[in-house]
Amino acid sequence: MDESKTVDRVIDLQNEVCPYTFVKSKLALEELTPGQVLEIHLGNSESASNVPRSIDLEGHEVLGVDRPEPSHWVVTVKRA
Repeated sequence: MDESKTVDRVIDLQNEVCPYTFVKSKLALEELTPGQVLEIHLGNSESASNVPRSIDLEGHEVLGVDRPEPSHWVVTVKRA
């Protein structure tokens, strides 16, 4: 991810599972204006795989998926 891009909102969904991770991510994105960035913290590989794919299908731009720890993924998304 471009380090110069600021994150406008962060949500922690590490204790959530699919499909709730996607639903809550989508709702958070809807609260942002186009071009704003959402950082989503996830705690399982299923969500880490499904959330970015589903967000991409919704037309938003997935800026990156990082894995800072074995059970922690960070998905960064720019709202379309």
